[in-house]
Amino acid sequence: MTEQGGFHSIDAVQAQLAEAGYVCGRALATVVFLSARLGRPLFLEGEAGVGKTEIAKALATVTDRPLIRLQCYEGLDAASAVYEWNFAAQMVAIRTAEATGSADRQALQAELFSEEYLIARPLLQAMQPDTRGAPILLIDELDRTDEPFEAFLLEALSDFQVTIPELGTIKAPEPPTVILTSNRTREVHDALKRRCLYHWVDYPDFDRELEILHARVPQAAETLSREVVAFVQALRTEDLFKKPGVAETIDWANCLLALDVVTLSPEVIADTLGAILKYQDDIAKLQGSEAKRLLDQARAALPEG
Repeated sequence: MTEQGGFHSIDAVQAQLAEAGYVCGRALATVVFLSARLGRPLFLEGEAGVGKTEIAKALATVTDRPLIRLQCYEGLDAASAVYEWNFAAQMVAIRTAEATGSADRQALQAELFSEEYLIARPLLQAMQPDTRGAPILLIDELDRTDEPFEAFLLEALSDFQVTIPELGTIKAPEPPTVILTSNRTREVHDALKRRCLYHWVDYPDFDRELEILHARVPQAAETLSREVVAFVQALRTEDLFKKPGVAETIDWANCLLALDVVTLSPEVIADTLGAILKYQDDIAKLQGSEAKRLLDQARAALPEG
């Protein structure tokens, strides 16, 4: 890798991420390479469970840099994402000063709003120096927030600095590597997307998903792994409220291993559907003969190997 924490080539991206247990195609590896080379934020969009968050974790591993995660949610505001004051500690300091009669109002105010009482949230943490280098800043599920937060984020990511009224402006000594993810529950504003390199992370095909399963659940037997992937791939063709992602494929394989399952059966599938489907209406569709039908369909579609 380069001194800046990037990669020498696209092939190096794939190889080093694979060493960290993350299997990606060349298109995704290319946009990761360009993000590192150009210093541009990377915007990953796709269904939940396809590996958007995991790539940030893998990048932090292969670059040996800290991972700072801002988990987005409805109602998230700039203050919650940047910093807050430790009010409990401030109140203790005030009461101590009053009790000892040493309360100099100006000196106390300066002390209370110093870095000693500052609690750094993810955006501020990402702009502070670290001996390991600039961190990987993961802004996860941005689509859960609202437009005012997007506007704030647009400004913060353009200058990589934030302002704290009591302390002034804090600028990152080295810009963090920024990865934003969205499950596309709503459209993110174009202005923010234009600042980023974009990639749609889709469900993998059979071969790639099998490769991922080998990397993440290497103890699973080849026959079981192939059946699991084929069944999940067939399941995604059904009319479901929420199709299973790769994360569910991995979870299901681990569950089957814990039960000492060596091959799929309709009974085993019925007993473990909660590992791959998260809505009762979807689970109800796989009851009775439907599980057997889908299993037969999956086995018939299995490529020779």
